[in-house]
Amino acid sequence: MESKNKPHAVCIPLPAQGHINPMLKLAKLLHSRGFHVTFVHTQFNHNRLLNSAGPHSLSGLPDFRFETVSDGLPETNQRGILDLPVLCESMPVHCLESFRDLMVRLRDLKDVPPVSCVVSDGVMSFTMEVAEEFGLPELLFFTPSGCGMLGYLHFEELIQRGYFPLKDESCLTNGYLDTVIDWIPGMKGIRLKDLPTFIRTTNLQDTMFNYNLQSMTNALKSKSMILNTFDDLEHQFLDIIKTKFNNLYTIGPLSLLHRQLCNSEPLNSIQSNLWKEETECLDWLDQKEPRSVVYVNYGSLIIMTKEQLSELRGLANSKYSFCG
Repeated sequence: MESKNKPHAVCIPLPAQGHINPMLKLAKLLHSRGFHVTFVHTQFNHNRLLNSAGPHSLSGLPDFRFETVSDGLPETNQRGILDLPVLCESMPVHCLESFRDLMVRLRDLKDVPPVSCVVSDGVMSFTMEVAEEFGLPELLFFTPSGCGMLGYLHFEELIQRGYFPLKDESCLTNGYLDTVIDWIPGMKGIRLKDLPTFIRTTNLQDTMFNYNLQSMTNALKSKSMILNTFDDLEHQFLDIIKTKFNNLYTIGPLSLLHRQLCNSEPLNSIQSNLWKEETECLDWLDQKEPRSVVYVNYGSLIIMTKEQLSELRGLANSKYSFCG
């Protein structure tokens, strides 16, 4: 297909490792099906990727290009887990304006096909405003499971029914979180503590809760959602979600599809690790017997309590080799 005739998807993830990874897989899948792709990083993460993977790591391909937007925070802000609230306050203002400027630049480029659609992380849904201005369809890609997504979709009702915010801090430890929620369709036996953890605050104005609440409000206006799951796994939750969206695309598991369809060398060279990979552990792992190692992944952004650290020490003292 001639490049100028290709459909052109602009893909923009939340600027966090756990959101960038699946969005990049989705972008590669679109590319494998004939799309021209523009993948959008924040300038801060763009610089991190260049530092971790090398100066040519984001050179891309003629039809898989990288662009940047500003998240509005100073370079000195490290965007750690404690910085997430200020990031979520800044992005709907500064990132929105920067994304609008990017779309203008893409519209004026002569060597790329016209943008056909925006594929945005579900929690970057403020981009819908720009997509509407440019007359473009926008699809929202949510990274949680179908079960988690259904929990997020009931944040507003948690307020209306008096479950949020928590009455006081004791609710975190006195068993209140074991309260059964029997009114969410498809989620029989679910407890408060099984719902997304942003509800665990006494502050009605909590930034993270309200950022996700606004994302759900925006999503319901979109009516088109992509989920990294599949119907046989979560049909009881997906059947309910489908009643709220005209178009629900369950395309998971992305990792499996990515391995099947995106095995060409040019695409494999496009990576997304914000930290420099330390491959020495793989040499260590190769020396171990099959099924003899316990591997624990606790994410790239985490603050651990003494109790949680003691659990890891317990694993390390087990009869298995331990890698965390």
